[in-house]
Amino acid sequence: MSYKTKLKIGEFSQLMQVTVKTLRHYEQKGLLTPDEVDEWTGYRYYSINQMQKLQTIRDLQRLGFSLDEIKDLFEDNSHFPSIRQLTEKIKETESQLQQLIARRNRLLNWRNARKEMKTMEKFSIQSLPEIIVASHREVIPNFAAIGPMCVEKIAPEMQRLGCKCPPPGYCFTIEHNKEYTPTDIDIEYCEQVEEMGEDSAIIQFKRLPAVPKALCMKHVGPYERFYESFIEAFRYIDEQGYKPVGQHRTCYIDGAWNQKDPEKWLSVIQIPIE
Repeated sequence: MSYKTKLKIGEFSQLMQVTVKTLRHYEQKGLLTPDEVDEWTGYRYYSINQMQKLQTIRDLQRLGFSLDEIKDLFEDNSHFPSIRQLTEKIKETESQLQQLIARRNRLLNWRNARKEMKTMEKFSIQSLPEIIVASHREVIPNFAAIGPMCVEKIAPEMQRLGCKCPPPGYCFTIEHNKEYTPTDIDIEYCEQVEEMGEDSAIIQFKRLPAVPKALCMKHVGPYERFYESFIEAFRYIDEQGYKPVGQHRTCYIDGAWNQKDPEKWLSVIQIPIE
């Protein structure tokens, strides 16, 4: 009678470099149950053959298969996915890859924009080139509604229309109210795109002329304190002998979509001057 090697759960864990917690989780899922459990001591023993099964589980996990999917494979006695299952997993992986690439590009754009802002003086005089923008104008209840408007309405519509935005990204708002109002703000959101598109009920495309000279000033903090920066900006304009000559823009670099603390929100006020 041949001797059958039995490994305690700790030994099995050590040899296969898998934690005991993971092995117990596999057991609870009905995926890899011990070959033998001592009825008196409760000790769990694993067989040599189960080493290969565990390795197969780990290999399938690395390929993106969930434990439930792997369990189904073992219950079907196939142990390996079919060509159809592999094709579906490839499509799923490609979709995830595109999402990761898009996330990486957004992170790169944010990082580059933050680097540019950190090296920029509080005030600077810049020219703003002619651009094409996707525009959306709406009366919103307050400034806090800008974030949800962008995320829930504008972004999905721009994606549906196939808008392509040149890096690092440039978006801003223009207020159309003739006087200050804390509510019912008539605001236009503009985001630079690579080419003119077909207007929809939400998005209109337009070409904005170049601005030869604009005072650009960093604003750190919530939007309700924009007035503090405008005080500084117009004082600087007056002291330097400039004159405001057009509608100002408020450019958003970092805000509620990426930073919970309003005190860390970063915007740039751009005021055309001559």
